[in-house]
Amino acid sequence: MRAIIIAAWLATVLAQVVPKWYMDNEYIRDTLNRDEYNTNNAFKSPIDTKNFPPIIPRPTEEQRTLKSGELPSYVIDYAPYVHLYLEERYMPYDIREFVTHFHVENKNGKVFPWTQNGGLNISLLAKLPKSRDLFLTSDEDFNTDPDWITGVKNQPSLVDGKIENAPATLIVVDKGNGWVDAFWFYFYSFNLGPYVLGNGPYGNHVGDWEHSLVRYYKGEPIIVWMSAHGGGGAFFYDNLEKHEIESTHPIIFSARGTHANYVSVGTHPHDLPYEILCDFTDRGPLWNPSKNYLGYFYDGSFVQPIEENQNPEHTGREIEYGDWLTFTGHWGDKQLPSDDPRQVYSTIGGYKYIDGPRGPLAKNLLRIIPCERAKWWNFWNGCNVRENIKYGVGIESEGYNCGNMFVHVKSQFIRKTLQMVTLGGWFCYVADLVYG
Repeated sequence: MRAIIIAAWLATVLAQVVPKWYMDNEYIRDTLNRDEYNTNNAFKSPIDTKNFPPIIPRPTEEQRTLKSGELPSYVIDYAPYVHLYLEERYMPYDIREFVTHFHVENKNGKVFPWTQNGGLNISLLAKLPKSRDLFLTSDEDFNTDPDWITGVKNQPSLVDGKIENAPATLIVVDKGNGWVDAFWFYFYSFNLGPYVLGNGPYGNHVGDWEHSLVRYYKGEPIIVWMSAHGGGGAFFYDNLEKHEIESTHPIIFSARGTHANYVSVGTHPHDLPYEILCDFTDRGPLWNPSKNYLGYFYDGSFVQPIEENQNPEHTGREIEYGDWLTFTGHWGDKQLPSDDPRQVYSTIGGYKYIDGPRGPLAKNLLRIIPCERAKWWNFWNGCNVRENIKYGVGIESEGYNCGNMFVHVKSQFIRKTLQMVTLGGWFCYVADLVYG
């Protein structure tokens, strides 16, 4: 099995490194050295032969596209909608309500006394030391699925998709020269990890920040990127599914339990061959985050509430929440120790309960390539921007691509043979990466 996994990894690497001219990611490298940016670095879009000006994470006054604190109307016009899983157990939640169930500890278990006994609220997060070694630590047993973990009351409205009690977080970043990035952050109180070979779940954690990025050039959406398991997928906006009535809004699908984001319905294998590790998406309740959000503007150094073109419904609420974005610790408990009866470990799936995630400002918002970061095996930091939808596999898939072509083979013997010789479809996955 190990040899097969290594072979699949090598095939993926070679398919992306050797035929470099196949790659779509002619992007400027992700660095903050402004002197390296020039028109020779600008990427060329496969759907448009014109050269775009370079993206600059910290533009000068002359290079800026927006006024400080501005929210362009097009950010709302093209905001993604999210299909939650039909039987999702852990729904979006309000961060203000969430933190009232926690106190703060450092990595050694030392408690900040003033955060105990209900002393912590969202506006006080900014008063904590700036350290990634802090953890919001539950005051009660999260393993019993209390309402503040499940968010069971937070169902999207059937009328407009609004979740009344769970605002999304919108962060606008001016990337200069006409470029604007709009980051939509989706917060869930709990991440239910996947099952591996029928065992699990593994990788559960309290608190779950997922996000999507819509990248604009002169007010037009160019790229949509969405997070999934420390990585994610980037797609050209024009090729994504749109809302059937409000046709400017791209559709994203949130996976069961993990809330990883995909662009299609079905089974989504990831990280391991033979569909050992999978996410599942469907057309569950449709959430419209643009109906209820906290809006911020980030310049790489400071975060400020949106001031221009803010939705009147939200005016002043960002001030009420305070400088919570400056909290640099973890939004959930530290990985449970091995002797905790709730903890389980498997050499196949890892630990049942791991560290909670860090917040939005830890998600590389100044990035130049649309991908947040590269997987450990992606040492060249490649970031494919796909022209075609990457459909899920399995009987729930609504599309056709190389990854699910074997579903249509009627002979079970031939189908199983094809799956075996292609590492459960991984060779198709590699081809899909190359041809997009």
